Amino acid sequence: MTARTSTTPTATPDAGGHSGEEAVLDVGPVAHGGHCVARHEGRVIFVRHAIPGEKVRVRLTDAEDNAKFWRADVIEVLEASPDRVEHFWRPADSGRAWQQGRPPVGGAEFGHIALPRQRSLKADVLAEQLRRLAGVELSPAVEPVGAGTGDGGAAFDGGMGLGWRTRASFSVTPGGKLGMHAHRSGHIVPVREMPLATDAINALQLWNLDLQGIERVEVAAPANGSRPLVLLAPAPGTKAKRLAAVAAQLPGDVSVASFDPVTEDVTQLRGRTWVQESAAGHDYRVTGAGFWQIHRDAPDTLVGTVTDFLHCGGFLHAGAVVADLYAGAGLFTAVLADAVGETGSVLSVEGAPGTSRDARKNLHAAPQVEIIQGRVERVLRQKPRDFDALILDPPRAGAGKAVVGQLVAAHPRAIAYVSCDPASFARDVGYFRQSGWDLAGLRAFDLYPHTHHLETVALLAPRP
Repeated sequence: MTARTSTTPTATPDAGGHSGEEAVLDVGPVAHGGHCVARHEGRVIFVRHAIPGEKVRVRLTDAEDNAKFWRADVIEVLEASPDRVEHFWRPADSGRAWQQGRPPVGGAEFGHIALPRQRSLKADVLAEQLRRLAGVELSPAVEPVGAGTGDGGAAFDGGMGLGWRTRASFSVTPGGKLGMHAHRSGHIVPVREMPLATDAINALQLWNLDLQGIERVEVAAPANGSRPLVLLAPAPGTKAKRLAAVAAQLPGDVSVASFDPVTEDVTQLRGRTWVQESAAGHDYRVTGAGFWQIHRDAPDTLVGTVTDFLHCGGFLHAGAVVADLYAGAGLFTAVLADAVGETGSVLSVEGAPGTSRDARKNLHAAPQVEIIQGRVERVLRQKPRDFDALILDPPRAGAGKAVVGQLVAAHPRAIAYVSCDPASFARDVGYFRQSGWDLAGLRAFDLYPHTHHLETVALLAPRP
């Protein structure tokens, strides 16, 4: 149900010989990953919760003597940027959190920055990654998303960039209360709201539950208003009776299931083990922890941009031969099937078995669609054909050199590449350019307000 990325903590809040010490820094440019670059006594420090141009006091959080760089959190702003605003969420406010003797929760690391400046910083990161990793000089704006966005949000949130997450993932404190991890930390901070989540998620009041015996909670509340699903990941040894007791605390119109985060096996506790999503005139079944875009307006935004690129280039039409790679539950596949009609063909490839089964259910009425579960590069070798276009929507790690080579060898006329990470995207663009391809179109979207993340949609085509 969540984005395709790991949330496993990798460090403690204060790891290393100088961790816990303080320093005063002049903040430099933004860098990929949600922090800014500063220097202290010749050492690079990645600072979170700052804005370029500020002078800040920081707490070193990861500062070993032999490390190439250190990490730090802002604890006091000495000279503020005009783009600094009061953080909308106290547990994620770095200064307030450290005053209380704990690190801030992750997931809202740009919440202290005015929304227009957030987008300009994300645009700077994208331009820098393209220049450094792909040798491309482009500076696309990062566009706000949602009906009535105006200056910085969707109409449903009053322009504040809140309430957009239809999916959320939580940890559980040792005392059995809902919480979230601090950045790069095993420390779990109790939470009593999630301002980035939709009203439907907050209305569940998961923070009031006794979650003893549970290690992780994931929730999906589709933007179409259909039945929410709460997934419970039990701790080792948790009995079925305890799981049933947790499920009983939730409203009766909410589906509840247990799941294994490693195998993604889902077991019904009450109601359905899946949710029904809607986008681009289609309904989609998405089971358990299967992937779906988390911003309420993301599916329609991305589908519209991809199809515009392909239609305008003449690559998508009745009778066309296309493929949807890393297809998930079939978001793009269904729209491609509409466009090519029964005289065309769509190859849909997804690696996750459960999500691939969802795609089969979602596309069973489209005879022009062939759904294969497996690795993209293997399927392309086994199913060679002359493609008019490919859609590529890989996980955060990107496609990689081997897959790019397979895509180029398939000789499509064009590739629409959807990416949630500017670094892996720029690296892959570099691989395409080395193989004689170039960017023919690029747009970037702020699908993750108040975080450092952004989404890009690119059109790639072989050089004439």
